[in-house]
Amino acid sequence: MKIIIVGLGKVGQLLTQTLAAENHDLIVIDLNKEKVNDIVNQYDVNGIYGNGATSDVLEQADVAHTDMIISVTSADELNILVGMIGKKLGVRHAIARVRNPEYSKLSGFFRDQFGFSMIANPEAATAEEILRLVLFPTASSIETFAKGKIELVGIRMHERSRLNEHALHQLSHISKANILICAVRRDNEITIPSGNFIIKAGDVVYVTGTHRDISVFCLDIGNIQRKIKNVMIVGGSRIAYYLCKMLSGQGIRVKIIEQNHQRCRELAEKLPYATIIEGDGSDEELLVEEGIETTDALVCLTGMDEENIILSLLAKQLNVNKAIAKVNSSTVANAVAKLNIDSIISPKQVIANQIIGYVRAKSNEDESGAVQTMYRLVDDQVEALEFIAGAKARYIGTDLNTLPIKPQVLVAAILRNNEIIVPKGTTTIETGDHLIIVAKNSKISHLNDIFEV
Repeated sequence: MKIIIVGLGKVGQLLTQTLAAENHDLIVIDLNKEKVNDIVNQYDVNGIYGNGATSDVLEQADVAHTDMIISVTSADELNILVGMIGKKLGVRHAIARVRNPEYSKLSGFFRDQFGFSMIANPEAATAEEILRLVLFPTASSIETFAKGKIELVGIRMHERSRLNEHALHQLSHISKANILICAVRRDNEITIPSGNFIIKAGDVVYVTGTHRDISVFCLDIGNIQRKIKNVMIVGGSRIAYYLCKMLSGQGIRVKIIEQNHQRCRELAEKLPYATIIEGDGSDEELLVEEGIETTDALVCLTGMDEENIILSLLAKQLNVNKAIAKVNSSTVANAVAKLNIDSIISPKQVIANQIIGYVRAKSNEDESGAVQTMYRLVDDQVEALEFIAGAKARYIGTDLNTLPIKPQVLVAAILRNNEIIVPKGTTTIETGDHLIIVAKNSKISHLNDIFEV
């Protein structure tokens, strides 16, 4: 596809890196000439220095003959304007990053009236991901497929887990839950395991199944945590605003600690059901005074990765049930993988996954089955994707154990007529199936990509 990316901040650079690697024809636009030159020199893309919200610059980028324009500058208004001008000039698909809650309420209006394909809100999407982790405290990560019917859950094995030192083929003797362990992370390496793979304490196992079956699995292996009833959030960002509304809707008590006086006043007006504390959330005395030792979960959302990590570690030392840290730097996230932090969340990765999944879907609409949902795990080492088997899908009706599926690619779950199927060797792929595919070191754009040529 021919794609224009406007804005070369963290998200724009991540999108450029990924989409360039997938051989899309990219043009990047930014007001910062140095950023444009760096990206052009680093990747096989074309660059334009200028204001992407002007018709002159977009015409220079040949927007009329472009498949998609993605605007991810730091300004919502600019992103909306870029999309509107792009649609007026003839681009097929327009995606805009919009972070302001007031504008986000109008996402349906932008799609209906101006033809936007997607309004991407990283803060709201990140808050939804944190909400899932709070509601399922045993999980270190949760991804959902098939409109929530299937989950892919990361679960860290502790010292007392009944699965420790057992090979995966022994799993049926430990739990009768209808699940599949489709990937295992050990330190910073991830494996698509065979039946002989032995689980060890400290591993993070990625499990597919229904929410109920995964809950039963956690209970069977002894990995279960008490329900979270109150949450402390450090940092009064937009993510904190969205998350507080979502948590309060679930009946969970929320306390937000924020340094900025004006922001505290704004949050107090918008979130009357929450407790807003003006103070330094990195001050241990303040945290203790505000009851961190009796808090079920701490969510660290300051603007500094290092501060979020340190606060999360402090929370675990104080026996907080769940500690979640926002970390934008992938380098920092990998460095802390071994530490006792329950979950690491990256807003730029969350929104990039949504956009890249949409790009892949539109790139392969007429193929065997386009991507419906996509997540990237463990520093992008593994992708988990959802497909619907189309009329052009190969090997329909053939047993999985006879298919030429690529190495390090696994069919992790199938949804057929609202029934969840955990695949076995004799399971077949049928037209209309929703398939969850887990792949390491392979770019899977459509369903037929999972097969050897």
